[in-house]
Amino acid sequence: MGSSTAETVTWALLAIAGYLLGCANGAILTSKVFYRDDVRSHGSGNAGLTNFYRTYGAKMVLCVIAIDMLKAVIAVQLGGALLGGALGKYFMGFFCMLGHMFPALYHFKGGKGILSSGTLLLCLDWRVALVSWGAFAVLVALTRYVSLGSVAAAALLPVTTFFVYRGAAHFPWIMLLGTLIGGMVVWAHRANIGRLLRGTESKFTFHRGAEKT
Repeated sequence: MGSSTAETVTWALLAIAGYLLGCANGAILTSKVFYRDDVRSHGSGNAGLTNFYRTYGAKMVLCVIAIDMLKAVIAVQLGGALLGGALGKYFMGFFCMLGHMFPALYHFKGGKGILSSGTLLLCLDWRVALVSWGAFAVLVALTRYVSLGSVAAAALLPVTTFFVYRGAAHFPWIMLLGTLIGGMVVWAHRANIGRLLRGTESKFTFHRGAEKT
């Protein structure tokens, strides 16, 4: 097998691995294992942390967070170690997010990628994370709209990627992957964007929610 063919196979296998890691949705798994329920049948119908918290309360939130953070960390670290550099990290990060949002294991109905993409940013580059996490924190603190903070953080990803990695090796591919990751998160929040524009979006509040038994 030639080196180019072996390299192609390696990239393809890691793309599949990244996607399958992304399919391990924390909110869905936790709701099914601990509540014998499906978080997507409640509230917004989204398989994410916010809807999980609003539906079941805070009791098992840490389990959701741990799963969604860990899969992003594993994906990006694998990309960096086996594929090398920023391109490998962005590549695996993209497929992890693809699996999270469109999981084949759950009829392609996943989460919006808030927690996973946030963790992804921390693993990709601290400078990229600083800008996006900063925008998220400020906007959520000022408005209590988690969706607004998430959209802003995602939209800033390709911008910060450009300034951090311009001139780097494989920059066009890194830029493309950064744009795709950010674009997917924005697209996943399209309904939230509509509600924000209409002034009907729900604000985040701290409460226990209704515990399922």
